[in-house]
Amino acid sequence: MSQIAEVVVRPGVNLELDENDVLEAARRLTGIAHRTPVLTSASLDDLCGARLFFKCEHLQRTGSFKLRGAYYAVTRLPHEARGVAAHSSGNHAAAIALAARLCDIPAHLVMPRDVPRSRRAVVSAYGAAITYCEPTLQAREATLAEICALTGAAVVHPFETPAAVAGHGTAVLELLDEVEGLDMVLVPVGGGGLASGAVLASMAHDQGVRVLGVEPLVSPEAAKSLRLERMLPSADPDTLADGLRSSLGRLPFAILARSLSALLQAEENAILRAMRLLWERLKQVAEPAAAMPLAAILENKPRFKGLRVGIVLTGGNIDLDRLPWVG
Repeated sequence: MSQIAEVVVRPGVNLELDENDVLEAARRLTGIAHRTPVLTSASLDDLCGARLFFKCEHLQRTGSFKLRGAYYAVTRLPHEARGVAAHSSGNHAAAIALAARLCDIPAHLVMPRDVPRSRRAVVSAYGAAITYCEPTLQAREATLAEICALTGAAVVHPFETPAAVAGHGTAVLELLDEVEGLDMVLVPVGGGGLASGAVLASMAHDQGVRVLGVEPLVSPEAAKSLRLERMLPSADPDTLADGLRSSLGRLPFAILARSLSALLQAEENAILRAMRLLWERLKQVAEPAAAMPLAAILENKPRFKGLRVGIVLTGGNIDLDRLPWVG
């Protein structure tokens, strides 16, 4: 059974951005980001006992919601920046590479040596320069610092850069615009960029929609951090949701500690089951992190009974040679 951590509201936190930033990001992203569809499934509704609305960000350009934050952040870079830089093993790297190409500036990506070949190919196809390093956070950050010193590029972080968080929130803003009467929105939580943006989008829409986060049960550090009111690092958990191995960021921590309704944890078997259901019932190729909200609902049906629930399918980038149910 998934666990639920109720979040204590802490007023007075300096959020560094607000709902108006999400609205501005939405304007800047018009014509750049796809307005992805919202899908429903009667069979999944019956299975969960709730009315589910799936925001299909796995159909976004680059295959994830992260283009939204990357592009908006790149458009907000200081004039003296000579390009953009980031370290990432997946969706953020592709998003930065495409955003830089669209803005006609150089992109420098640091990626671990063991990143799947398919992810390397996507980033290279967008024209970014890739530097490989050892697969540790320390090596990635050190290599990124060296590249920035050499090139003058500015770093865009997926959940510590305020403009990126605002851009991420536009996915939920669109969902709230399209579907009336939602009771809550569920999003996966790793570094917390999307969850933070979702909270700001909910404020901008002003319908009282609650935002709930979901993290892997094997790595409940976000819930512990919010409960203890201090940030705890992730220990690189062994989870199917490899896109959620980041520790909760400083900026998301401030936002979520003030405004997130609750955090749920999803077990690995539940994530796998939910992922298969999305493929089989909704006919959508979703990656493990994207399946986590559905997993949490399946594990906590009484909590969601009869409610209208929005779910962000965050991405669909998965190595088809390594499907988790093929042993």
